[in-house]
Amino acid sequence: MFIAPFNFDGRIRRKEYGISFIIFFVCFDIIGSIVNSIEAAAFLQLLFIPLCWFIIAQGVKRCHDKNNAGWYQIIPFYFFALLFSDSDKGENQYGQNPKEYVQP
Repeated sequence: MFIAPFNFDGRIRRKEYGISFIIFFVCFDIIGSIVNSIEAAAFLQLLFIPLCWFIIAQGVKRCHDKNNAGWYQIIPFYFFALLFSDSDKGENQYGQNPKEYVQP
């Protein structure tokens, strides 16, 4: 789980995608509250860049698990399909199914 979370290659399971969403929202809230409470901490807004990169990369990998291009995640409310629908069975053009993959 969370192997290369900033990379756009491969596939991830629903569980990892859901945990990624939780991590994203918690970190987003923490950074936002720090930036809003301390005027001198405005430079901390730069932390939103890797945070957004993280959630976009995880979304792309989840789209790959559904055998779709990563651009599908810009469809409104498509993240619900990514959160609740099952992955493609077996291997697809993006790699081995993470449910069936056994690390050596």
